Amino acid sequence: MKIYHIPCLEDNYAYLIVDESTKEAAAVDPVEPKKIIESAKEIGAELRLVLTTHHHWDHAGGNEEIKRLVPGIKVFGGTIDNVKGCTNKVENGDKFTLGADINILSLHTPCHTKGHISYYVTSKEEEDPAVFTGDTLFIAGCGKFFEGTADQMYQSLCVTLGSLPKPTRVYCGHEYTVSNLRFALTVEPENEKMKQKLSWAQLQRQANLPTIPSTIGEELETNPFMRVDLPEIQAKVGCRSPVEAIKEIRRLKDNWRGR
Repeated sequence: MKIYHIPCLEDNYAYLIVDESTKEAAAVDPVEPKKIIESAKEIGAELRLVLTTHHHWDHAGGNEEIKRLVPGIKVFGGTIDNVKGCTNKVENGDKFTLGADINILSLHTPCHTKGHISYYVTSKEEEDPAVFTGDTLFIAGCGKFFEGTADQMYQSLCVTLGSLPKPTRVYCGHEYTVSNLRFALTVEPENEKMKQKLSWAQLQRQANLPTIPSTIGEELETNPFMRVDLPEIQAKVGCRSPVEAIKEIRRLKDNWRGR
């Protein structure tokens, strides 16, 4: 399995997942279809699937066009998310395959949108899995609670995604890492791993390089929204439960004026 990131719009990421033995490919959130098709051609891959994380235009807005440009392509999206151009609706636990070696598991990760799906992708045993988290989990952050509750985001981040194997590579929908880590350090100013990751992320961006992927293991150490089970994090934001803490950290982030 090979994964290629494709910067789109201002700060979005689309992805190509390629099965190496058959060269069959899936595009994740291909908001700029022509760019994605060109990238697939360059690497000799054949587009078969679209994996849509959620209905927002900057993720699903290219679906109708890619269907016109690639006849017969299947477009996956959450059952209750009203995804444009969707041909195959998926729910939590639905499984499908790509090429000879890639297995894809749909995980319902609601809150940012009601029907948001993250896609957990596995291949040969020796390869680390990957998860495509759209706007639910960002590196060192999470999406705004547009259509859900703090309890849903806690379940999505800390239970569903947090229980994936720690080496799982995290590919999110936007390049927000530097800003997210700056905010994270206002919650945990003494967290050395956050400081180190911020320094690294700043160098990456200065070189015009991405900060993806992260891993689930790294997020558990550097993402305040995934650390709310820790009593010391709850205490820092004056809360006594993980759900209260995730709600309060989101409130603080929404009102934070840093960059």
